[in-house]
Amino acid sequence: MPSTDERGSPLHFHREMPELNRRQLMALLAASSALANGACSAPDNGSIQAFSHLPEAQVNGTPLYYASACIRDGHAHGVLIACIDGRPIKVEGHPGHPASLGATDAITQASVLQLWDPDRSSTVLEGLGDPKVRDAAAPLATSSWAAFDTAWQAERSRLAATGGEGLYLLTGPITSPTQRALLQALLARFPKARWHVHAPLRDEAQRAGSRAAFGRELVPMLHLDRARCVLALAADPFSDGPAAVRQARDWAAARAVSPAQAFAVEVQPGLFGARADARLALPPPRIEAMLWRLARHWLPGVPAGEAGNPAELAFETRVLRALRAAGSDALVVAGRDLSPEAHALTLALNQRLGAIGRTLTLIEPPDGAPEAASLSELAQALRTDAVDTLVMLDCNPAYASAGALGMSEALGHARLRIHAGLYPDETAQLCHWHLPLSHDYEQWSDARALDGSVSLQQPAIAPLYDTRSALEVLALLADSPERQGYALLRAQWQDGRGGDFERWWREAVRQGLIAGTAAPAVSVGPARLPGPPPAGPPQDALLACFAADPAAHDGRYANLGWLQELPRPFTKLTWDNAVLIGPRTAEARALTTGQRVKLGCEGRWIEAPVWISDRHAEGVLTLTVGQGRRSAGRVGSGVGFDAYALQPLAGPARVELHALDARHAFAVTQHEISQHGRDIARTLRPGEALPRAEELPNLYTDSPPIDVDHAWAMVIDLDACIGCNACTAACQAENNIPVVGKDEVARGREMHWIRVDRYDAPEIDNTIFHPLPCMHCEKAPCELVCPVGATVHDSEGLNVQVYNRCIGTRFCSNNCPYKVRRFNFLQFSDTTTESLKAQRNPDVTVRQRGVMEKCSYCVQRISRGRHHAENTGQPMADGDVVSACQAVCPTRAIHFGDLRLPGSDVARLRESPRHYALLGELNTRPRTTYLARVGPHPASEGDPDG
Repeated sequence: MPSTDERGSPLHFHREMPELNRRQLMALLAASSALANGACSAPDNGSIQAFSHLPEAQVNGTPLYYASACIRDGHAHGVLIACIDGRPIKVEGHPGHPASLGATDAITQASVLQLWDPDRSSTVLEGLGDPKVRDAAAPLATSSWAAFDTAWQAERSRLAATGGEGLYLLTGPITSPTQRALLQALLARFPKARWHVHAPLRDEAQRAGSRAAFGRELVPMLHLDRARCVLALAADPFSDGPAAVRQARDWAAARAVSPAQAFAVEVQPGLFGARADARLALPPPRIEAMLWRLARHWLPGVPAGEAGNPAELAFETRVLRALRAAGSDALVVAGRDLSPEAHALTLALNQRLGAIGRTLTLIEPPDGAPEAASLSELAQALRTDAVDTLVMLDCNPAYASAGALGMSEALGHARLRIHAGLYPDETAQLCHWHLPLSHDYEQWSDARALDGSVSLQQPAIAPLYDTRSALEVLALLADSPERQGYALLRAQWQDGRGGDFERWWREAVRQGLIAGTAAPAVSVGPARLPGPPPAGPPQDALLACFAADPAAHDGRYANLGWLQELPRPFTKLTWDNAVLIGPRTAEARALTTGQRVKLGCEGRWIEAPVWISDRHAEGVLTLTVGQGRRSAGRVGSGVGFDAYALQPLAGPARVELHALDARHAFAVTQHEISQHGRDIARTLRPGEALPRAEELPNLYTDSPPIDVDHAWAMVIDLDACIGCNACTAACQAENNIPVVGKDEVARGREMHWIRVDRYDAPEIDNTIFHPLPCMHCEKAPCELVCPVGATVHDSEGLNVQVYNRCIGTRFCSNNCPYKVRRFNFLQFSDTTTESLKAQRNPDVTVRQRGVMEKCSYCVQRISRGRHHAENTGQPMADGDVVSACQAVCPTRAIHFGDLRLPGSDVARLRESPRHYALLGELNTRPRTTYLARVGPHPASEGDPDG
């Protein structure tokens, strides 16, 4: 019977045309596709290589890991990108990378969300206005790379006639050897062009101090694993700079063996200060005065600093004794709020102590660029109309720059403005061309780590949008004959490798590192002592210091909801920033938390809300930059206030403050920091032991013992926890935990499965951080009250949640004494944005509204380890299953494993004299338990003259 169309009419085929079945049709299509690809001569984008030592053994259905790097402030942070079905869904720390040693921080965890961010730039944008008009460009419209290439060819020809006169390039810090080579090629092509570098959070005072002390720009590498005494002056080694994760790792490793003494003098509470044996809160001028007084004990030629008060002098006496006892194992660290003279003096003091070469080594800056000028010099050139064509690569000067520079206005002086970036940000809105850059995980490139070691970036996925890498943009600008990032990267590293290059290349890509590229330590002569200390402000002056926002950093991560909703370590603020102020300073000005104030500096004014910080220095404010974005996407725009607008060119600012009648509503996740006499976060004196818990009468019916192979448990060491919140971010990434927004957080509806509470501990005169996931109680109060059996116990000790049974009574949450269960009041998960769908972990259910959820000990990872053991016939060993929070922790404070396994890590720690169960008097028998915080080292206490 002949075929018919939809109306029943016969379909007439040519008599000689054979009928095809489906198999034959697919074969022809495949053959034609292969021929077409060969005929087109598609560029070789390279083959990626899976990491050779997988964190979890690779079997079907488990993630495939690729070694790469996340770039921040130009420096590489080594990561392993976990891909399922070709989709990057999670990152882990690279165990062999010098910047991480297997750990990461919260920002690195959120980098995978940035990859899938629907607000990223997806195409070339072109201003429709006349580029000859010297003002902001007209609204940007969709264009193409071909259109820009044509326009740039004409511009390149014009520039070639003058040797590039009037061509200015502005970049962020660049450590990539390949990018530097292309940049040098561009500058060689246009010898009259000028290159400027801008890093909003770089410690320029430290680099100026090294030039003053040693006549050259050097950066310190801190070795906290070798130090027996650390003094941090307005510095936080656990938060500041590209080495923060490594420094926390080193400190924890050393503390586990032989605890070092730690002292902190700081403006605002910091993670290192919370771990210090003794801490003092002072404004920067008084911190500098203390440094000068201390230095005179080793450097007699140093001028005397301002006299200190009794509390400061008593603190100094303790520090002096500790530094003398430590000798060359001492370390003094200065922060970015101190002057170049203070940094130079710190280097001289470390040299006299013998610390240089031991606890501190000096290296050439991985991002050093002696030939590059500063942003201030570019602003001056713009205002003198010396800039004709301005190309800005991966930077946002219209927002992330000191308000004293007035960059938004200055940019309008350039005839042609070209911007390349990940987002159509504030600077892009003022440009004639915006070029979309690829994400770190979509490109081939390289970059140096904190110690100069080169990391290789390989793409874990093809570019999601019509983007180019920074390598490819530079190649286009320089008119390089090669435009593909893979070929450019290979060419950079092929020289001198000989015939064995292919094998070397595959192994380098597999490992993500190039061996032997770390920067050597620099030998220096005697440090030159600085002159008299700089004159401080008047005693009654109110100063403002500027710090990076823990979530948004310098502003580039403002659109990432995971970070915006991550509680700040000390204030527990979310979706906001605030003016931090000390209690006595606030009282003197009749200020209360939430009150709005007007701040002024050199004629520039902003309005912002106040937060009274109980451990903040008096007479000084702290403003966090990175918020107050105007063009950051749907999430980050309009969050907080822009502190950059008040920032001076260098150092703290002298500000005016006027209280306003208006108030601001903050959204916080913790309202009480006192333990009210309850032993929640416990402390011990060194050498002490907690009493063993007694077996209490049991209100629950004991179930008969079940012969099971595993009994999963977690032990959290409060003495190692630094409160960095990386565990919370990693749990969110692993378990598809939704963001709820500021209004819902204010209602107490945040969804984090693990929170890090902060408590005051008067017995150690400091702060204790207390991570709190589900306790997985053996006698779980939540299970007794669930009317539908949605929360039950499995045979291996996990308190599991059956989502499709839950009817949302919330009885379990009411009956949980630890308050670690979360309820989906609304449809918090975005189920419509396609890119966000692709980001989620397919092994974890995406919860709908109306169900209770909580920590599951990463049950999907337990199942993965069990399946691997079954497939290989090998029993599960200790460490085969690593929970997300355990994997990310920089200080290894979180331990997870099997209590049934003889000699396992958690079984050993449960026998520690510091071990205790949270609210053990309730007799819930939690599987999650704790090790108490160890109080100050005895040598840092007692009679200063003892």
